[in-house]
Amino acid sequence: MSKIMFDYTKSILERVSFDPKLFCKELEKAIKSLLPYEMEQLREWLFDFIIEKPELKQCLLIINK
Repeated sequence: MSKIMFDYTKSILERVSFDPKLFCKELEKAIKSLLPYEMEQLREWLFDFIIEKPELKQCLLIINK
């Protein structure tokens, strides 16, 4: 079940990546709902994803709290 939640979270983040504010808001929601090991996976995915979208770099502050 957790794999499904993680994949769902990634798909939402990909869909809202056009808007940095919305992306950060969805990322905050994801942080509240994912398990610790899923957060580590999300962090790795996020670093790779943001390479292509530097306007989302500010959202790294949220995940590094």
